[in-house]
Amino acid sequence: STMFLVGLSGGIATGKSTVVAVLQELGCAVIDADVIAREVVQPHFKAYQQIVHYFGTEILLENGEINREALGNIIFSHPEKRQLLNAITHPEIQKEMLKQILKYFVLGYRYVILDIPLLFETNRLTKFMKYTVLVYCDPPMQLYRLMKRNGLSQAEAEARIASQLPLDKKRKLATYIIDNSGDRESTRQQVLRLHACLEDSLDFLWAWLAVGTVVAGLGGVVYLLLSHFIS
Repeated sequence: STMFLVGLSGGIATGKSTVVAVLQELGCAVIDADVIAREVVQPHFKAYQQIVHYFGTEILLENGEINREALGNIIFSHPEKRQLLNAITHPEIQKEMLKQILKYFVLGYRYVILDIPLLFETNRLTKFMKYTVLVYCDPPMQLYRLMKRNGLSQAEAEARIASQLPLDKKRKLATYIIDNSGDRESTRQQVLRLHACLEDSLDFLWAWLAVGTVVAGLGGVVYLLLSHFIS
């Protein structure tokens, strides 16, 4: 059996979740790196116990979960503590992603989509993907959606958008573009065409090689994922 990896990304408020929902409806294998970054710091994970041990109970909410804002304030003002947090979470994120990739390999999936919010902000993982997909929308629409979704002023929304790589630069790096500037049906049709292209692809990577290279490349992107997680 063979399969390949597809990297999926977007910009803030471009509608990546809409695309993922359609892919999941089609039965595609999707691994959400952002979800994994959140899961590994939940109370039943090993990383949670270590984080509480080193950072103290003051970072906890009343329900026992980690206060992301409090932890974020600590690691951004203390680089050494950021490195400590990375050292705790890296192995757990890597293990969970590899576990899911192997699961889909065993199940015989033709390809696996890695949903990575900040894929194009780092060079570590894109080279391990056979294809990359960018969920795009025009900048005025992105700004409008972000302001409406998060209740932000224009200045606040512009600052958040500016913290990421510009969409126009990401367009040049992606193999495929899903333009989500229009209505849901237009986006859905684009996703259907993408799915057909991926299903017809003959450019496979051996799954064991894909798994090994993901291990090698994950380290550099974990902090970016955690930054997204605590933002």
